[in-house]
Amino acid sequence: MKKTALYDKHVSLGAKIVPFAGYEMPVQYSGVTEEHFAVREKAGLFDVSHMGQFFIEGSGSKDLLQLVTTNNVDALENGKAQYSCLPNENGGIVDDLIVYKMEDDKYFVVVNASNIDKDWNHISKYNTFGAKMTNASDEMSLLAIQGPEATGILQKLTQVNLSEIPYYHFTVGNVAGVNDVIISNTGYTGSGGFEIYFRNEDAQKLWDEVLKAGKTEGIIPCGLAARDTLRLEKGFCLYGNDIDDTTSPIEAGLGWITKFDKDFVSKDTFARQKEEGITRKLVGFELQDKGVPRHDYPVVDAEGNVIGKVTSGTQSPMKKIGLGLAYVDKPHFKLGSEIFIQVRNKNIPAKVVKAPFV
Repeated sequence: MKKTALYDKHVSLGAKIVPFAGYEMPVQYSGVTEEHFAVREKAGLFDVSHMGQFFIEGSGSKDLLQLVTTNNVDALENGKAQYSCLPNENGGIVDDLIVYKMEDDKYFVVVNASNIDKDWNHISKYNTFGAKMTNASDEMSLLAIQGPEATGILQKLTQVNLSEIPYYHFTVGNVAGVNDVIISNTGYTGSGGFEIYFRNEDAQKLWDEVLKAGKTEGIIPCGLAARDTLRLEKGFCLYGNDIDDTTSPIEAGLGWITKFDKDFVSKDTFARQKEEGITRKLVGFELQDKGVPRHDYPVVDAEGNVIGKVTSGTQSPMKKIGLGLAYVDKPHFKLGSEIFIQVRNKNIPAKVVKAPFV
């Protein structure tokens, strides 16, 4: 198992460590609910250094990314980021990712930890454009400072005016005396904040400085469990649960990152799905009775016929009800439809609702 540069910090803070995507990662510190509310109301600090980072540069870099991603890289200007996905040849998803345009002919790509090798091989396979690819995943660390107080906390540590960085934009600057930090207005919690990328050797210093700067605002370290409940309340997809090699972006509600004004892998398949309609769709649902939905629980209709399955589910800390995401067959995926989630052999009534839940 790999360890991030902050592993010793997590152990010293009493974090519960679990294996995740080949890494020993903190799943929680003070408790999921406390960490969840800290991010929704104040601020939380996440070590997400297990994520993968590639640099793709050279004259062929844009053409390569246009071919392997669904979103339109032409829409990126320097300092802008874009959520996208890598489609496979069978109309599924290799991974979802963020593409950053650093400068003309230089892109920074952030991928999921469990897919680093898979994504690298997939992109490399299509690199007939002579683009220079660098896998910097083992050299870089990533902290997410999330929550309504996050911007103010980070602002204490940098001369960069954070209020001038819009959502899904970034800059490179100095943070707490550390140079060349990528400061990105992105995150996976839906509560605002920044993500910062930097060299591993600066990880412990930046972790300490952020916690110190946010002490009066009530920042606390947060683990993967709270990251999951936070993203789920906002209806954000998790690779391996809600999207994978067998799900298309059209089925997953990611049509908004699938742009047909360019050529890319599986374009014809997705265009056909968009035109003819789909037979199943990823939907949000809320339980109408007590129960906690979990990954892979069956979804049934009023007669008990299986019409889908839960991909992500939890008890929402904010709403105090069971909610989640599920692939549901047509016509049951319409908003307002009544469906049932099988929780321990009991069919709990649920309603199809529009995400975000919170």
